[in-house]
Amino acid sequence: MLIIDNLSNTVADKPILKGLSLTINAGEVHAIMGPNGAGKSTLAYTLGGRPGYEVTGGSVTFDGPNGPVDLLEMEPHERAAAGLFLGFQYPVEIPGVSNLQFLRESLNSQRKARGEEPLSGGDFIKLAKEKAALLNLDMEMLKRPVNVGFSGGEKKRNEMVQMGILDPKLAILDETDSGLDIDALKTVGSGINAIMRKPDKAVLLITHYQRLLDYVEPDFVHVLAGGKIVKSGGPELALALEREGYAEVIAA
Repeated sequence: MLIIDNLSNTVADKPILKGLSLTINAGEVHAIMGPNGAGKSTLAYTLGGRPGYEVTGGSVTFDGPNGPVDLLEMEPHERAAAGLFLGFQYPVEIPGVSNLQFLRESLNSQRKARGEEPLSGGDFIKLAKEKAALLNLDMEMLKRPVNVGFSGGEKKRNEMVQMGILDPKLAILDETDSGLDIDALKTVGSGINAIMRKPDKAVLLITHYQRLLDYVEPDFVHVLAGGKIVKSGGPELALALEREGYAEVIAA
């Protein structure tokens, strides 16, 4: 579904990613862990198409709705319409914009780009209620401005509701566990599994800690350090990192 080959980039003229390669197949969950400054969020933003993240080498191929495409040649909205979702470490507040209206416009914009008919108001509300229930998010919160006045956990649950409504092929989740208490972590983990644990979907989890992986068990765990993946393994690698720390595992 996603093939990253020797990807390098700069941010403000500073090299961050330095020849990173990774392949994610449909039906797989991959977790990327690593120390601060390793390039984890930079990878997420580069795949999402955030301005200021200049690719200097390599390629990224994504299996879009009509076959493989060069992800790096696409605008951010085109990547989203092709089935890529980027979850942020710090979801932003958008005062004055209704959550429900934002989500409906986003969904129908993507459906239009794929040549599909827009959802009616009634069908959209039914879909929103279904996805909100998965994340234990009150529908009244979806009527409020996007993330305004939400706690950290509510923002993350709201973002997972967005993911459920948009129904991407590939979800890139940048430290979704950040700011979550134990109950919210369990709820968000269950939501990710319900929405994305399917044979035709895939997930890239970026995290510092093992705790999210207790609820969303990865097929593969990768250690990112110095702008590239330096070690890969199964779920046991995350346990080793938690137990021994990054320096010791990377050195070994």
